[in-house]
This record gives sequence, structure tokens and C-alpha cells, in this order.
Amino acid sequence: MEGFSGPELLEQLQPRLEAAHPALIDFFAVQRAALPDLIYGSIDVRDAGWKVAAVDANAFPAGFNNIGSRGRRDLSQCLVAWVDREHPEAEHIHIWPESHTRNPGYVENLRVLSRMLSQKGRSVTIGSPELAGHAALEGHEGELVLSAVSLTAGGISVEGATPDLLLLNNDLTSGPLTGLGDLPVTPPQGMGWHRRRKSSHFRAAQPFIDEAAEIIGIDPWLLGTHWIVSEDKCLERETCLIELAAEVDECFGHIRGKYAEHGITGEPVMFVKNDSGTYGLGIIEIGSGEELLELSNRRLNRLTYGKGGQDAEDFLLQEGVPTALRWADSVVEPCMYGAGGRVCAWFYRTNDRKGVMANLNSPSSRFHAPEDLEGDADAATILARADGWHGLVAELALLGMAAEMVELSE
Repeated sequence: MEGFSGPELLEQLQPRLEAAHPALIDFFAVQRAALPDLIYGSIDVRDAGWKVAAVDANAFPAGFNNIGSRGRRDLSQCLVAWVDREHPEAEHIHIWPESHTRNPGYVENLRVLSRMLSQKGRSVTIGSPELAGHAALEGHEGELVLSAVSLTAGGISVEGATPDLLLLNNDLTSGPLTGLGDLPVTPPQGMGWHRRRKSSHFRAAQPFIDEAAEIIGIDPWLLGTHWIVSEDKCLERETCLIELAAEVDECFGHIRGKYAEHGITGEPVMFVKNDSGTYGLGIIEIGSGEELLELSNRRLNRLTYGKGGQDAEDFLLQEGVPTALRWADSVVEPCMYGAGGRVCAWFYRTNDRKGVMANLNSPSSRFHAPEDLEGDADAATILARADGWHGLVAELALLGMAAEMVELSE
């Protein structure tokens, strides 16, 4: 792997994972019984060969159009089963989308999600008042018809009717929806970015990671990323930057210690992220505290979404996990989709222009279903780990999201 070398710990520890399988089944059953049942979530997984980690957890996932036909079938069954359990009376489900009117990929995401839910005679509609000026949205497969949505004194009206369940496919960055009356809403609005923090997921997931690692008999660091939150930093004040840089170096010291403990060579990387807001924004990559101090104001402004650094904010310092997975001359990142707390489908994000540490959620990436990789000997390890290490950390992340739901809905 470019810039890194180390033992294939995941391969060496595979027998331990298999031996722990019955105990892990019991562990997940107990934890799921004590937590709310998530309708859906998506998890980005990084596999370095020596460790595996969930690096992003999305409570309002898009990208359903990137899932292959087999995965869509399986995920549809899981989604419908969730509705049957949690809202058996729901005959009309309404999807409240983002306002990405010019993103044909997102439009296809809505089309696929709607089809997966349109089972057992249920009707599924899509729309929001923000999209009132659009009768339809243009996707790769043609137009997606929207329904007229209005908010009245009595609640939400969709083409003059009241839906039985509102499914959010909108991350609520601008704030919670109002005027919905007593309509059931899933996921809960507390999971929106107006309230959720990036660190809240990793904090909620860590106890589950620790317990799963104890069951398997391995270092919890092998199942997650090292992270801390640097609180109340005003980036226009030199003293704040110096304090932040010192915390960065402290984190690097911990990561280098883990590298030495497990026989890994290479220079670690850290991502500094604004703790509020959506994934993919407010992020910079650094290799030392000194590098942070030398950043231009333009790059530092990325951490505050271009607002400047006058206000004190919290920043997530997160260990970067390189990907050792390669297929067809591309680096690979598994994207796992869950429903009801279980992984039901996945695809692989690939990129032949990016390095092993890069963010692969970019326009140059391509998407492949598992069936695209089947029959290729070079992809055997990638496919074998879907139900093993990759599925494990994704389902631990789903537990973390369920725990977040409890905290953020209070």
C-alpha cells in the first residue's frame, strides 16, 4: 500500500472473528433489543489490512441508486419489514427530499428509494414545499414526478391527503421541519445536522466497539479510528491555533504509538473537521500540528465553511485510515447500507485517480455492486470481508446511530 506497510492483521485475526461469531450474534441481539429500530443508515468503511473502521455514518443516506439489483431486492425486503414492524398501519409513505433539483444522481436515489418502499400496496410520494416550483425533477432515467406538498394548520397535505408516515431523506442542516402536526417522522428530526455533531456518532459507537473487541480478543483500535474533539477554538486567535496544533500533535503521538505496537510503518494523517454540519464539508487533511499553523487563511476558512474564524467552534480531530483495498487499478471503499439495524446491501466506491488516504466521495469516483467483482480473483478478499470485518464495523456503527437517536431525541 502506497506509503504504508504492516502485517495483514485482519487476515491473521480472521479465525478469532469466526470463533467469536456466536457470541457476537448474542451481543448484537441484546444491544438491538435495548435501542430504537433505525429505518436506515449508510456507513463508509475503510480497510487498511491491519485495521478496519467505519469513518462516516449517514442518518439520511443517499446513493440508493448505486446499489445493484440484488442489493436493492434485499434492502427493499429489510425496509418493508421495518415499516411492517414499526408502522403496520402506514399505507401512504411520503419522502421529504433534499432540494437538489440539479443533481440527477440524487433524483435517481429518490426513484430507487421510492420503488423499494412501494410494496404490499403501499403508495409512496415525494416532494416538499421548497420544491413547489417543480412538477418533476430530471434524473438519468428521465423525469421523477413530484407531489404537491403544503403545510396547513392541520399539518402536512400531499395532493390534498395526509400521509401515514414521513420519511426524511433530508439532513435538516437548516433546522427542523415545523407544522407537521402529529405525523410520525423517521428518522427523528433530532438526527439532523442542526443538532447532530460529527463527534456524537463516534462517541456513541465507541462503547459498542470496545465490547465487540473484547469478545473477539483484539485491540479496539483495530475496529475504529482514534479521535478527540478540540472545543471552543477561535481560529483567528493565534493562541487558539497553537492550542489546536498541540492537540493535533498529541493525537499523532497516540497514533504513532499504535503503529509501533502493531508493526506498521508510514506517516499517519489526520483529518480536522468542523464538528457541526454535513459530512464532506469543513474538512482539511494534515500531517502535523506545525502544518496546521502554516495553513493559509483560505484553507483555514474551509473549517468554518468560509465564515471566517471569529466565533469559537468545536473541531473533530480524526485519524485517517488508508485503504489497502484495490480492484481494477483503483482504490476501493465499501459503502454499507443498513435497515432495522442490520447491513442489508452494499456497493463499492472506487477511484483510479485518488491515493490510499484520499476522500473517495468525489465526482471522479465510480460505483460497483458486489456482483461486478464476482469471478475476479483480485477481488476475493474484498468480497469475503463484506459479511465479516466490513459488516461487523458497519453494524457497530448502526448501533452507535441508534444510541445517538436516543440521546438526540431527548
